[in-house]
Amino acid sequence: MSIILLLLCLNLLAHASTFHARPVTHHASQHSQWRSMKSTKEDAGAEPASCRTGNPIDDCWRCDPNWETNRKVLADCGIGFGRNAIGGRDGEFYLVTTEDDDPRYPTQGMLRHGVIQSEPLWIIFERDMSITLKEELMMNSYKTIDGRGFNVEIANGPCITIQGVTNIIVHGIYIHDCVQAGNAVVTDAPQHYELRGISDGDGISIFGARDVWIDHCTLSHCHDGLIDVVSGSTAITVSNNYMFEHNEVMLMGHSDDYVADKHMQVTIAFNYFGQGLVQRMPRCRHGYFHVVNNVYTGWEMYAIGGSANPTINSQGNVFIAADDDSTKEVTKRESAPEDEEWKSWNWRSDGDLLLNGARFIASGNVTAATYAKASSMVARPASLLSSIIPAAGVVNCRIGQPC
Repeated sequence: MSIILLLLCLNLLAHASTFHARPVTHHASQHSQWRSMKSTKEDAGAEPASCRTGNPIDDCWRCDPNWETNRKVLADCGIGFGRNAIGGRDGEFYLVTTEDDDPRYPTQGMLRHGVIQSEPLWIIFERDMSITLKEELMMNSYKTIDGRGFNVEIANGPCITIQGVTNIIVHGIYIHDCVQAGNAVVTDAPQHYELRGISDGDGISIFGARDVWIDHCTLSHCHDGLIDVVSGSTAITVSNNYMFEHNEVMLMGHSDDYVADKHMQVTIAFNYFGQGLVQRMPRCRHGYFHVVNNVYTGWEMYAIGGSANPTINSQGNVFIAADDDSTKEVTKRESAPEDEEWKSWNWRSDGDLLLNGARFIASGNVTAATYAKASSMVARPASLLSSIIPAAGVVNCRIGQPC
């Protein structure tokens, strides 16, 4: 291993250890203290050295000192397969003024009232909020939930469902301790409500939706998945999120028999998979998955897995295996021991850093053309991730201050 890669490994491992040492609290900003890894070389009166890191999303909007006035610029900063998600860019602002929730009769000022409206809306918050939903939050199309400026968490109840809709952005929300709910009437549009069955208990459930972008959220401790993308969903980007302390992190694809997911395209980019994660980062079925420029700081079972012949294009990631010799393998195929069909599945590792004994078992075709449908952006060199990744999770933006 070269000196540069060794230093990168030590830097990322040291940083990961700070999360183990830090007590887990319920303040989103405390889960985004990544900037200690960035350069501290700043000139008085000059643009901060931490402003531009090579992360194309953040470099698009965070250097603007008037980010709060120009919030909607974010909608033009997307990358990957979900880059066309504009959320509520073309609509008015909606201000959440209360933590209260009424699944059947939501009123003005509630988060639920904003997300069910028919017109595009850019939803922002009046102050720090901890919202405990009584039933899953059913979103309508063309909505942005933008938590920048305050500590906003959705926790200790059902969480977000993005079902059968399009053009959704969720940014800057701490989502944790999500639970199942259901067998209840829930309003999902101004003139429509329905009896919902029992929900899965995901942090964010994306079901039969397209053009969805989940960015700069912090997620942990949910009943089922942190972010699940299923049932014909496509054109999805999951970026800049910090995920920790959870078992089944991300499921991509409804079931091995649900062939409609063959059209699924998902980009997973610039995320930090932190301490206490077990598996599914992600677990994929059928479709095309670009896993690019993420940092993995250990996994208890495996990092990337799948079944039903998904195409997985792993590029420019840093995989830091745990010290346990039984968990060095990055990949896992779900197939019968005697079935060698998996050897034809197109899974490649291109420019990944495999550290502390991490192993990635590639399969299928090695030619780049094979991965065209699983390519959504240009990967940055994995050696640059110590400066690109530090802003993952909820960013500590305060009104009137640089972000």
